[in-house]
Amino acid sequence: MALTEFSARTNGGPNPFDMHLDENSFLERVRAFVADEVLPKTREWESNRAFPDSIWPRLGELGILAMTLPREKGGLGLTCTTYCDTIREIAKGDPALAMNVAAINALCVAHFDRFATQEQCDKYLPGIIKGEIKLAWGLTEPDAGSDARRVKTKATPIEERPGYYKINGRKMFITNAGKADLIVLIARTSDTELTAFLVETDQLGFTNVERIHTVGVSASWTTSFDLKDAVGWHTPCKFEDAIGLLYRGRLAIAGMALGIAEKAHELTVEYSKQREQFNRRLCDMQSVQNMIADSEMEITAARLLLHHGTTLFDEGKPVIKESSMAKLYASETSNRVTNRAIQIHGGRGMTPEYLVEKLWRDAKLTEIGEGCSEIQRMVIAKQVTR
Repeated sequence: MALTEFSARTNGGPNPFDMHLDENSFLERVRAFVADEVLPKTREWESNRAFPDSIWPRLGELGILAMTLPREKGGLGLTCTTYCDTIREIAKGDPALAMNVAAINALCVAHFDRFATQEQCDKYLPGIIKGEIKLAWGLTEPDAGSDARRVKTKATPIEERPGYYKINGRKMFITNAGKADLIVLIARTSDTELTAFLVETDQLGFTNVERIHTVGVSASWTTSFDLKDAVGWHTPCKFEDAIGLLYRGRLAIAGMALGIAEKAHELTVEYSKQREQFNRRLCDMQSVQNMIADSEMEITAARLLLHHGTTLFDEGKPVIKESSMAKLYASETSNRVTNRAIQIHGGRGMTPEYLVEKLWRDAKLTEIGEGCSEIQRMVIAKQVTR
């Protein structure tokens, strides 16, 4: 279906979600959805290397695609704390889905909220909220990753169409790009200026080049794509403002990492109570107890760092340092906890019979996506020493 067919379906009408649903009730509904519809399917989705197309309207029905959108624009208007807790809960069922939901909310939908014109919102938001328009956020390029200002994709104004540009370049490692109908894309308008555009993927100038398969979060349809005179609709914003959306995004990735760690820890504690060696349960062995204790302590610390960051965000305070600390610590905790989970499960932990091996692979992404650990340390140090 062409994106123009989504225009003004619900814009200006009543909020389609339950206005009386409080945030605790919303989280309970998310937990039920994860338990019934996500966790039982996570291996199937990984095997298929894709989510079913039906997942997007289902997420829309639950309001999960509009968590960060204010109520007056048709969203749920949730606090950052509840948004990140939602990502955390989804990650316990399927980290790849959590990653996609995090990116759609914190980067794409938030971009519409902050920077899109009313005309752009009227055209796209109704379909986005319902899950009929699938989204991606396009920054990374072959030569531009951590160094975002190295973006080479170029945007040139179309003289006869004010606000529209011809866009040329290549993007890669773009989450959900292979399924997206619309991409919020960063491109260069001059040697010094970068800004953002809305690019529809069903045009001749847009070509998905290849699917990028990864060892973890495999169900996410990550691709590289080419833009050859593709038409982009400018969203009025400065590069620094668009990149500023990453701060809430990093808190969400911290939530994803925390959810992975919590699930792996839960499975490992249960396994250690059931598995016996040398006529003793694993959980009665000091070496195993040490690992369980370390994981419990680090998960608790990561949870507190995340809550501190989301609380500051909800209070309208800067979270540049706090979001990096939460993301850095939670992601590294997730990798340590899942590694311990494998160790405690022994050889069984290396087999697909046990979910900990998948969580172990999925956890690695959290140390890389939305700013690798080295970048987070640099951000933290600059904030401390400025």
